[in-house]
Amino acid sequence: MPELKILPSNVANMIAAGEVVQRPSSVVKELMENAVDAGALSVSVIIIDAGRTLIRVIDNGCGMCPEEAILCFERHATSKIATAEDLSNISSFGFRGEALASIAAVAEVTLRTCREGDELGTEVVFADSKLVSRTETSSPVGSSFSVRNLFYNIPARRKFLKSDNVEFRHIVEEFVRVALTRPDIAFSLVHNGRDIHILKPAKSLKFRVLDLLGNNVAKDVVDINQQTTLFKLSGYLGRPDSARKMLGNQFFFVNGRYFRSSYLHKAVMKAYEEFVPEGLTPPYFLYFETDPRSVDVNISPNKSEVKFEDESLVFQMLYACVRETLGRNSFGASLDFDTEGMVDLPVLGKSFDEYRNTTAPAVGIDPNYNPFDSSFENPFGSAQSEKDWQSPASQSQAPQDSSRPGSFTPYYGPGAAVERRDDYGKLFETKIMPSTQTIFVQDRYIATNAKSGLMLVHVRRAFERILYERFLGAIAEGEHVSQVSLFPEQIQVGVENRLLLDEHAETLAGLGFDIAPLGDDSIVVNAVPDGFSCESGKVQKMVADIIFILAEGKHSLAATMQSSMAEKFAAMGAASAKTPSSSFEAQRLIDSLFATGNAEFTPRGKRIVTIVTVDDIDKKFQ
Repeated sequence: MPELKILPSNVANMIAAGEVVQRPSSVVKELMENAVDAGALSVSVIIIDAGRTLIRVIDNGCGMCPEEAILCFERHATSKIATAEDLSNISSFGFRGEALASIAAVAEVTLRTCREGDELGTEVVFADSKLVSRTETSSPVGSSFSVRNLFYNIPARRKFLKSDNVEFRHIVEEFVRVALTRPDIAFSLVHNGRDIHILKPAKSLKFRVLDLLGNNVAKDVVDINQQTTLFKLSGYLGRPDSARKMLGNQFFFVNGRYFRSSYLHKAVMKAYEEFVPEGLTPPYFLYFETDPRSVDVNISPNKSEVKFEDESLVFQMLYACVRETLGRNSFGASLDFDTEGMVDLPVLGKSFDEYRNTTAPAVGIDPNYNPFDSSFENPFGSAQSEKDWQSPASQSQAPQDSSRPGSFTPYYGPGAAVERRDDYGKLFETKIMPSTQTIFVQDRYIATNAKSGLMLVHVRRAFERILYERFLGAIAEGEHVSQVSLFPEQIQVGVENRLLLDEHAETLAGLGFDIAPLGDDSIVVNAVPDGFSCESGKVQKMVADIIFILAEGKHSLAATMQSSMAEKFAAMGAASAKTPSSSFEAQRLIDSLFATGNAEFTPRGKRIVTIVTVDDIDKKFQ
């Protein structure tokens, strides 16, 4: 057995760095939190190459003396706690004294610092946990940490860093979390010389949310302010109609510290369950103020998780607080939920006396109206002529391409020709008539002649199958999908989401999306794939769905992601597709459907086409 021995300090620090410094964003988080703990009123973050080359954090806090400038890089050197009892009463971000020692173990770190009243400041340089130099220098009050060449001495860690876009998105996430804890502090974030966030001290949390996340988020939230026996809860809850598929803009804070909690997230979602469809998540910004002794912040290496003394009771109280706030803002018709075992909270009452004498609006009725009398105007639009209905289906009535008389091009998106296949399912091989008349059923189905009766086509599912095969070819084989230009639409998506779209720009372009960056947090949509809706509201929803699909698939294996992404984009496009408005368009849709590899089912296994036989129809009349 090898002889036991104490590890050298630099090796011990590198081991600790494996937990504390996982990527560049970890360094940004630790240095920003140190700046806030130092009493800074202004914190600047400067990044080069997503943190690979440089991470610099400058603050105007209290600064350090020459001795402290060196001591702060020693393991467990801290000014936050002194005794074991202090661990149960922590009000600062940091307290372990591990961060700077861990950072200095895996990067080259330069610290310049000066206290108020000192004539000169101090500059120290550390590399591989060793002091390289210490000099006196002129410096403003506060501290400036410059971290260069992160993981320079651990090539494997540096090699497995993600792309600059991915790493910078993580940096933005950490920046946002710290900035939301202190609206009264000015923060700035600069990447490769470009201003990303310039935040002045905000009058309130809502102004900070507006500055960070944009008006789209700020206008969709309502105040929450509740006092319970365990904690005070303040912040903002998203309106139910602001819920989205993608998790994002959900924040918990306790005593000014950001934390994650899937358990308490369930309490919030349980309160929303009558107002938000399953699978959607509203934004929320919830701040707990409680006795520090009732919450343990020392349970994870990066201090991103906490444990309340009585989590079950906190769950119930949080649920009741959110539920009461939603009811007070009249988001639901009824809030008759089971209150047994729940915290007793005051609920604002509402008088409905003013509605008791309300009468139903008068409805105009024409007793002489005869729907079969052609002299009356059809309120639902002009019907097909009697001649149209009585004309027999024949090959001569098939829709024609005006540019090539006597020929027909199946529909596969405007202007995109495809070849008809014969392998779309034996069920329909002998049952489809060569050409048909079509009837629309509530804009959901197309009814058309079949040799054995009536064929019904589910419109949205037909679009889904067609789009799926187009997108699968575009993703797997590099084919480009044709586009439909629209009036450029500007959409604010936030810095993180814009970076996500940039990362997948080539894939999106191949799918037919023309999306260009605009500033740091917005995009311009210039074109969408054939078959997608160009309406303003639907384009915004389309972008939200794209972001969700990309974010959901970022951890998937490339081999399994192609089909999954094509399926999700197809479902998204089908949901927004324009319903055929004429028999010609309906017939083109049917032809395009039967040119695919499987006209019977969607990629998710839902039936697209069914045959109602003459026998089935006869039975209805017996």
